[in-house]
Amino acid sequence: MSVMPIGTVFRRPGSMVLLFWLAAALSLAMPRPGLANTILVMGDSLSAAYGVETETAWVNRLRGRLEEQREQSWKVVNASISGETTDGGARRLPELLEKHQPDVVILELGGNDGLRGFQPSVIRDNLAAMIEASQDAGARVLLVGMQIPPNYGARYTRRFADMYPELSDQYGTALVPFFLEGIYNRERMMQGDGIHPTAEAQPQLLDNIWPHLEPLLDEAKTAAVAD
Repeated sequence: MSVMPIGTVFRRPGSMVLLFWLAAALSLAMPRPGLANTILVMGDSLSAAYGVETETAWVNRLRGRLEEQREQSWKVVNASISGETTDGGARRLPELLEKHQPDVVILELGGNDGLRGFQPSVIRDNLAAMIEASQDAGARVLLVGMQIPPNYGARYTRRFADMYPELSDQYGTALVPFFLEGIYNRERMMQGDGIHPTAEAQPQLLDNIWPHLEPLLDEAKTAAVAD
């Protein structure tokens, strides 16, 4: 039996119909951006595995938990940088949103701003800009609350801590009340600098995140099916 050259098929009557269905099949087989499959983590050293092995850090543990729960459709992009401030995050975020088209954005920033004594109003404005940019891009936001040591003064520490629930209420985001809950005051959970969690603390960091993140993943999957 002779084999007809491929080019011959597309020169025959009806070949345009065949070409259309072939293109449609290929498009269905290819992954499509923005299809409820990307979590973008925007954080500082607490999410950038400072002082611990990357494999043990909470973001990598998140990848493992998603795999354990057969959520392989989710990809985790960690855009965290040690020393990052809300200003730096706000500057980097638009490009990251365009590139990765995330369905969920985890905002874990503000701690470095607080430790440097930046004005809470400035920190708040930067966080608000990141929330708005993420929501405008169609992403759900998980805002991760932080607190700073009391030696910064009661008024400053209170204003700093209050930013996170206020922003969450204003923009309707999910909220982790305090990222270091159950960690900052426990033995072997903090590194020698008193700022960064140890490897032993990483599972707790994920446990602090997960109850607030999981509903967002379910919402994103439901929305993707509806579309």
